[in-house]
Amino acid sequence: MELDCQGCAGCCIDWRAIAPDPSDHERRGPRRPLDDAYNLVALTREDAREFLAAGLADALTPRLWHDEDGVEIDGVSVAAIDDSPVFFLGLRKPPKPVAPFDGDSTWLPTCVFLDPTTLQCRIHDSELYPEECAEYPGHNLELDQETECERVERAFGRPRLLDDEPPDELSALLFGPQALGQKLFVFPDAERLDGVVERVVAGELTAEDRALFVAAAVSGSPGTTSVNDDYFERAFEQATNADSWAGRAIEDWEARATAVGEDGGSAVGENAGDAIGEDAIDSTVAERVEEERGAPATPGWN
Repeated sequence: MELDCQGCAGCCIDWRAIAPDPSDHERRGPRRPLDDAYNLVALTREDAREFLAAGLADALTPRLWHDEDGVEIDGVSVAAIDDSPVFFLGLRKPPKPVAPFDGDSTWLPTCVFLDPTTLQCRIHDSELYPEECAEYPGHNLELDQETECERVERAFGRPRLLDDEPPDELSALLFGPQALGQKLFVFPDAERLDGVVERVVAGELTAEDRALFVAAAVSGSPGTTSVNDDYFERAFEQATNADSWAGRAIEDWEARATAVGEDGGSAVGENAGDAIGEDAIDSTVAERVEEERGAPATPGWN
């Protein structure tokens, strides 16, 4: 497996706003996500525990799904197991000024850990690097499924997937019951999500909302729907109190993205989504927004 990732980061960015053709490949099938995130990285339980221990729980966000046969919360029928909502845990995607595919700098939803200047991952060489990211697109190749690399090639022309032979060593595929408690998690108390599901749909989750799902993910047991209640409450408190460079940078990016063209993007607006796909400020502002808050630097491509 050989990739050309320079100037791309297509698997880390929601680039639908600049794509020549629309794509909804992530929203096919009977269960559609409640959120509108694209390329959401599904974290394992161990990934989530690493982020929690590192004080980065505020960089995580849940994904739930519509399911007519699920449990109803806030007027929405949510996918569930035995009336307990199920979810993935992923990395947040705030709007950042990025210039992928040799294009102009544009506000696009971008992985919280992607440096918008170099288009490299800030945690690539650390223990926090998610298993899903490290092995991508290996599982797609193994299952003969289209990769994001190929979608980028089709949309923008430059070859990205240079060798489509999957690696010899890949982690086990987690499908069905094998995923439970490992990558697919159960929230133990549906009533505790009153109001939360409504905010998921509206894209208005609070820090406390997200902390609930982090706590449920790290306190579950592989292969089961059980959750350690004491561990849950400790993890919930720890996740709620997270105040990392990543979480603070997200708030800054969201404020800047709503003020395109206004004083270098420094004013605060009401809806960060309004700016998506619009011309962006110079991406070197990332040094102030992220690195001055403690974000790890990236080596660059030279």
